[in-house]
Amino acid sequence: MLVQIEGLSVFYSESRALNDVNLSIDSKSTGLLGPNGAGKSTLIKTILGFLVPSSGSVRIFGSSVHDNPIKIRQKIGYMPENDCYIPDITGLDFVSYMGELAGMPKDDAIQRAHEVLQYVNLGEARYRKIEAYSIGMKQRAKLAQALIHDPIVLLLDEPTNGMDPAGRQEMLELIREISTYKKIDVILSSHILDDVEYVCEDVIALDQGKVALEGNMKQLKSEHRFSYELRIKGDQKAYILALKENDCEVDIRSSVEIRVTAQDSTPINKNLFFQLAIETDVQIRHLGLVERSLEDIFISAVEQN
Repeated sequence: MLVQIEGLSVFYSESRALNDVNLSIDSKSTGLLGPNGAGKSTLIKTILGFLVPSSGSVRIFGSSVHDNPIKIRQKIGYMPENDCYIPDITGLDFVSYMGELAGMPKDDAIQRAHEVLQYVNLGEARYRKIEAYSIGMKQRAKLAQALIHDPIVLLLDEPTNGMDPAGRQEMLELIREISTYKKIDVILSSHILDDVEYVCEDVIALDQGKVALEGNMKQLKSEHRFSYELRIKGDQKAYILALKENDCEVDIRSSVEIRVTAQDSTPINKNLFFQLAIETDVQIRHLGLVERSLEDIFISAVEQN
């Protein structure tokens, strides 16, 4: 098991940042999803041993991070949400220095810094001062320093923060490549649903310090009530009433478009739509199954939480 968390609570003064969290993380790519203030960064810092739990336990690689923090952190690459640069230093010097802090000999750290900066597409900018970098370049430099010591797991806290669409896509491609082709597990924390959905196999959703949802992405999408999008012409009110009388939930999108959802996980027989259309003198111009998105799953989980 990569990470095992039991009964974890963390307090800031009188505020409870994490509330009795129980989790198992053992996937090539896991997303920590939630709005700002949900407890994602607190969870990552607790896994790293930067924060001491108020109660509960955190085990990584089978051991408590507080029993042997240096040994465990040498196996972890951490990309923090906030900037972490040393003033007046080049990209190469910054990344190589972070390698030395991780326990690498200086010459090895310099050589490896060249390699990882090239990997994140900063090879040509490695001798420039980091303060002259764009936001996207700074984010990639943070990724490079997290990779330099060949960690077993990467903890990435809001890795696309502040990036433009092109830079964000480039970062996501890098992370996806790392989790797919490298021997590195990725834990990605983000408030952006699309980022988590694009990169991760598993997802953990936090809301107000509690676990609202966890599971495999594909499985979660398959475990849902079926929804259908319809465009109709005719007496919309009569058609909607007929659908509701047949145990369907109806969401009116416009004067000609509705979304119909089954009350349980059983799909609606499409013949029902056409039979009710005949009975209410309505024409069906479009009928399609709506694929459930991560946003739908997350909103549903938060509402239940």
